[in-house]
Amino acid sequence: MFETTTTTYASKREQYDDLVQQARGLMLGESNMIANAANFSALVFNSLPEVNWAGFYLFDGSELVVGPFQGKPACIRIALGRGVCGTAAQDRQTQLVRDVHAFEGHIACDAASQSEIVVPLVKADGTLLGVWDVDSPVIERFDDDDRAGMEALCAAFMETLPR
Repeated sequence: MFETTTTTYASKREQYDDLVQQARGLMLGESNMIANAANFSALVFNSLPEVNWAGFYLFDGSELVVGPFQGKPACIRIALGRGVCGTAAQDRQTQLVRDVHAFEGHIACDAASQSEIVVPLVKADGTLLGVWDVDSPVIERFDDDDRAGMEALCAAFMETLPR
């Protein structure tokens, strides 16, 4: 079966490049979005340090609904424009929050979370699929290298969707 390994990387960019390749290999030949989302969440959660939640919120046409994830139980529904996930979905821009306590309207599903990054998942035709959300118990855990890496990971995930 697929196993993550601990590797020392020269940079975050190198780590994310490797993780993107692992994700592509893991999802290769599988077209079921839920299966890919579940494995994708597990891969990222078990590969990145200082992460306490990694998963998807899927847009049901009116709000975000929790999808496959790794971590503690999560908020089930999030309105567009509410919290970090709802803001990313509404604005369709990655939200990198170095300190969740400084983000007005942050939704604390897990009180241990201190920083967060959320990438909107938008299909080629402009339709919102949902968001990819990763939380950390460490303030300032995420930076611009993480933004680029998470966006590359999400692009690899979106490649698996039927056109």
